[in-house]
Amino acid sequence: MGIHFDYKSTRGAKAMEKQAKREKKLAERRAKKIAKKGDPKTPEDKTIPIDQVITLDHLTNPDKK
Repeated sequence: MGIHFDYKSTRGAKAMEKQAKREKKLAERRAKKIAKKGDPKTPEDKTIPIDQVITLDHLTNPDKK
């Protein structure tokens, strides 16, 4: 009788614990993914300086950054 007696009384607390655990795992996964990928908020500077003339090599060479 003890198992069934306290099931409803602890259901809300258990649901909150599960939700917190899920959110914690998700945050860890996101942090790991960001660390692996690098900082996504710092974009690479792919612009050509103003004082440089744009040539066909700039537009077609895939190896040049």
